[in-house]
Amino acid sequence: MNALSYKAQRKLILISFLSIPLALLCLFTYYPAVKLIYLSFTDWNGISESSEWLGLSNYKEIFTNSDLFGVFIHQIPYVIIGVIQNIIAIVFAVILNSKLRGRNVFRVMLFLPFIMNAVAVAFMFQYVFDTTNGSLNSLLGMIGLSSLQQSWLGDMSLVNFSLASIGFWRFMGYNMVIYLGAMQSIPGDMYEAAKIDGSNRFQTLWYLTIPNLTKIIQLNMFLTLSGALAVFDLPFVLTKGGPAGASETFLLKTIETAFQFNNYGLASAMSVVLLLFTVLILGIQNAVINRKGE
Repeated sequence: MNALSYKAQRKLILISFLSIPLALLCLFTYYPAVKLIYLSFTDWNGISESSEWLGLSNYKEIFTNSDLFGVFIHQIPYVIIGVIQNIIAIVFAVILNSKLRGRNVFRVMLFLPFIMNAVAVAFMFQYVFDTTNGSLNSLLGMIGLSSLQQSWLGDMSLVNFSLASIGFWRFMGYNMVIYLGAMQSIPGDMYEAAKIDGSNRFQTLWYLTIPNLTKIIQLNMFLTLSGALAVFDLPFVLTKGGPAGASETFLLKTIETAFQFNNYGLASAMSVVLLLFTVLILGIQNAVINRKGE
């Protein structure tokens, strides 16, 4: 029997090394995804070995039941705060990209909240937003703004903005670091040429820096919007969806549908809808940015 050629050996080694990762990818990623889509058309309760095929009934329930689809309105504050967060992150990136004394210290300070555990951050802000002994209301009282003291997590009109502000505090530094890295990759010759042409700082920012950050802005905005659609940890830890369901998010409702009401079929359909919304946002964002680029 002839020995395998070098080319055949090379292919055999590559296949051997790739087979295990591909098998794990199929087992833990693609199979659960296909199974999730299948379950979204059934009434499986998470326990029974069998389930009834419902067709599109679960999806019809999602889009016609205001208690399910209507919770998306609670996530609008997260989108608004997320957009503001990206704008502020760009501002800080521009400032810290200059020759500012101690800029590395400020970079670290702004980035530190991101590396903190999400649940720990939520518990920390529970003391910040506490109505009677919270540090925020205490600070407002100390500076003579007692009229602005609120029940930040108990007011239905404020609770989602309060929760979204925690995300602003935690993720702004992360976005800032990404923008800062992108700015430092822009050739210095371009800034020198703009300076020779008489551009002021605002013109340089608007016509040179921002256009070169388009792809990074696109990435961060996608992460921001998809994150706003999938908010779970903050309302779960701090409010449990209250007061009166005012801070319930779609993902929180999905988890509740599955594990509290044992309706895994409907919860699977909700997960698919959330995925489709994320893909839709990405498609619209790419279309808008590509059209602007052309």
